[in-house]
Amino acid sequence: MVRPRSIRKDRRQVSIAGVATVKPMSPPLPYLVAAGRRLEYRWIPATRRDAPPLVFLHEGLGSLALWSAFPDRLAAATGSSGLIYSRYGFGRSEPLHEPRTPDYLEREALDALPAVLEDRGIEEPVLVGHSDGATIALIHAAAGRWPVRGLVLEAPHVFVEDVTIRGIERARAEYDAGRLRGKLQPWHGDVDATFRGWADLWLLPGFRAWNIEPMLPGIRCPVLVIQGEEDRYGTAAQLEAIERGAGGPVETIMLAGCGHAPHGEQLEIVLAAMARFIRGIHPSPHP
Repeated sequence: MVRPRSIRKDRRQVSIAGVATVKPMSPPLPYLVAAGRRLEYRWIPATRRDAPPLVFLHEGLGSLALWSAFPDRLAAATGSSGLIYSRYGFGRSEPLHEPRTPDYLEREALDALPAVLEDRGIEEPVLVGHSDGATIALIHAAAGRWPVRGLVLEAPHVFVEDVTIRGIERARAEYDAGRLRGKLQPWHGDVDATFRGWADLWLLPGFRAWNIEPMLPGIRCPVLVIQGEEDRYGTAAQLEAIERGAGGPVETIMLAGCGHAPHGEQLEIVLAAMARFIRGIHPSPHP
């Protein structure tokens, strides 16, 4: 486990659970259709032919726009192309029409994400996931059905902790009081459906037993996991479970003075670590 000695905070983008404080993107974006849903997306062209494509998977209250300029910075640092999209029910993608079900993360990983990759012709990506997006990346790679070059994960969840429940309960109280709703509203087409779909799922009594640790041995690609020591939704136990269970090499970084959104709170440190990791990934051997 790596613990950077010098911590430089960059507050230009703060996640909402911490949500970002930058303004939403205004230009209209193209859409694709995956698993029967209309999803907004943005594409960053590659500057190096040998660099792996990056696919960005946002957090549980995130969206394409909430990544801000981070994907562009990481793509420029690695020479990679980049795909950023909002999942169904988030951002300006098709609004959520029904409650989330307990297999929501699995369905995103095994149905929606493969359809997105096929639509855009992306093969052997590096999946860059934050929070719920990091969990989706883990499940997708663990299935072993689609080649994945590497995983770059921030604040992933592999099981539900007490701190996770407390954090979401606080977020729900802030939303009901109107403060969090006001922050989220500019970013989502139907903010109430987005928030309730996230919070209600995680707070289901039956969801407390959710656990993907048995899947982790199926992950064979290199993995980088970054976690903030002050994350109110998860602890170092998540990193330790991935390090212990994954079937491939795992590098972990714990950031002091950092919460749930490392790429927003400690931008330069996170950018440098991710770029170094991605540049060090070798192409997968073809049969």
